[in-house]
Amino acid sequence: MSDETTEPTTFLLVPGAGGNAWYWHRLVLELVALGHEAIAVELPADDPRAGLDRYVDVIVESGQGHGDLVVVAQSMGGLSGPLVCDRLPVTSLVLLNAMIPRPGETGGEWWSATGHEMPEDFDEATHLFHDVPADVRAEGLSGGKDQHDRPFADPWPLDTWPDVATRVIAGIDDRLFPIGFQQRVARERLGIEPETMPGGHLVALSRPAELARLLLPDPSAAH
Repeated sequence: MSDETTEPTTFLLVPGAGGNAWYWHRLVLELVALGHEAIAVELPADDPRAGLDRYVDVIVESGQGHGDLVVVAQSMGGLSGPLVCDRLPVTSLVLLNAMIPRPGETGGEWWSATGHEMPEDFDEATHLFHDVPADVRAEGLSGGKDQHDRPFADPWPLDTWPDVATRVIAGIDDRLFPIGFQQRVARERLGIEPETMPGGHLVALSRPAELARLLLPDPSAAH
């Protein structure tokens, strides 16, 4: 179905650990091709002084002056993405294979609180890039910033979830946050049934076209 009847939307894209705007580059191309605007945020992940408050400031600075926004928060971005909803004209929030925090909980506590552990044999190529095209995978594994632990020490500051329409999208092939785990956490913490799509943890790199269509204001346009 054509997207010709869909009003242009501005997507504010918040990356996960490492804070690299590069993560979104394939999705940005797809969204722009569909007639929308996409702003990929670069976060100060390697700055040992930068906590959640600094992350939020950077996201807000990136989104200012662009009108109504759909915030898409990937993985660790689930900690900071919701915190901009009272500072920007956010019309909806999308959590993509994301951490879903509770009030007062730190990112470090999130793991035990949700009953989840990092795989003992964790390897980026195996657990994150396994379904990403070889050339993109090579680029992603060749550089980037290391994620500092500083923001994981900050308690999540909101008393309640932001009063904004929220969607949860989960990749059924995610090896870091398995689909059953994501479904349980979304139900328990937000009362939301996640939307699912093929792909692993980095679906914006592995399946950008499918993700772009799913992100449209009218998801039925993907069918």
